[in-house]
Amino acid sequence: MHRAIDAGLEFIDTANAYCIDQNDFGYNERTIAEALKSIATDAIVVATKGGLIRPGGAWLTSGSPDSLRRACEQSLRDLNVECISLYQFHAPDPEVPFAESVGELVNLQSAGKILHIGLSNVDQLQLAQALEIAEIVSVQNRCHALCQTDFNNGLVEYCRQRSIAYIPYSPVGGGNGHVRIRDDSTMQDIADKHNSSPYQVALAWLLAKSDNIIPIPGASRAASILSSLQAVNLNLTERDISRIDALN
Repeated sequence: MHRAIDAGLEFIDTANAYCIDQNDFGYNERTIAEALKSIATDAIVVATKGGLIRPGGAWLTSGSPDSLRRACEQSLRDLNVECISLYQFHAPDPEVPFAESVGELVNLQSAGKILHIGLSNVDQLQLAQALEIAEIVSVQNRCHALCQTDFNNGLVEYCRQRSIAYIPYSPVGGGNGHVRIRDDSTMQDIADKHNSSPYQVALAWLLAKSDNIIPIPGASRAASILSSLQAVNLNLTERDISRIDALN
């Protein structure tokens, strides 16, 4: 993390649910807080999420106001901050009215516990509903070269028109999905032409698509994130972008 920050990284995305199971809840947040303890962090935005629980390692929604409030308060402790810069609702809970979940985020914002509100795993109708209740500054959905749903359905453009950041997670495929991007012949061909990697091409494509896009590639090694950061220097041609657009 220090290497990434030294290289210019200013945005870190996490969630209380990034852990093995409920017994380890908040692990990733605590790890980030420990890493940032020894460096100046004024210019770094740490975004986190609440709304999922991990019983037995499962991924379950938990979007009731009480659950979100408890989650936010624990995230404040685990991140060791007084106010969370960007707090994102991790996923709509089918058992809880969406407006109630978003309304609780507004309450937490009014209480000074979060600065900005974001949403994750939502569609355009849900975003529009949330905008009637709160100022939404970001939407975080799965999106990459081989999963272009939010470009095709207009959600990315909808966000851009409203100055809402679109944060694609799994931007190079995610989990085992990164193998598909690595092995795709079009991605390989474009990467070879630019003396880069298919992963760098995937990130550069997202950055080229819209100026409101902030990809969040994951990394378990310093070399991986430093490689990802090089994507900002990769200038794809219109032909490159069109070829990737046609993959989905």
